[in-house]
Parts: sequence; C-alpha cells; structure tokens
Amino acid sequence: MAQGSNTGNRALVRGAERALDQFKYEVAREIGLQGIEDGYWGEIPSRQCGAVGGHMVRKMIEMAEQQMAGRTR
Repeated sequence: MAQGSNTGNRALVRGAERALDQFKYEVAREIGLQGIEDGYWGEIPSRQCGAVGGHMVRKMIEMAEQQMAGRTR
C-alpha cells in the first residue's frame, strides 16, 4: 500500500456504521451463513465473507437504482 493512502473500512456517511453493521448481518442470514450470531467472524472463510460483501453491494445498487427511478417519474 502506498504511503498515506490508508482510507480504512469506514462509512462515508456519519452515523451509518450501525445501519451498515445490521445490514451485513441481515445479508449474512439471507445467504445462510452460520456461526456469526455472537459477532465473531474469525472462523468464517474469506470466500464467504466476500460473498456477504458482494451481496451487500448488489442490494445497495438495487436500492439506489430504485430510488433514482422513483425520482425521475
């Protein structure tokens, strides 16, 4: 990583962290991920964690598209 490019994994909108965390667990349950109820993800393979992130992105894009479509009508 280049020096000074530490952007981290944080929400861009202040106060959205809690909602994003809840969203993450919702998506994990939807795809059938087991063993995360206690908040520990250390035993979850990275492939499954990536699947959660991928589904989150897809759902966020879908929500944004729906919101944009509603504004144009």
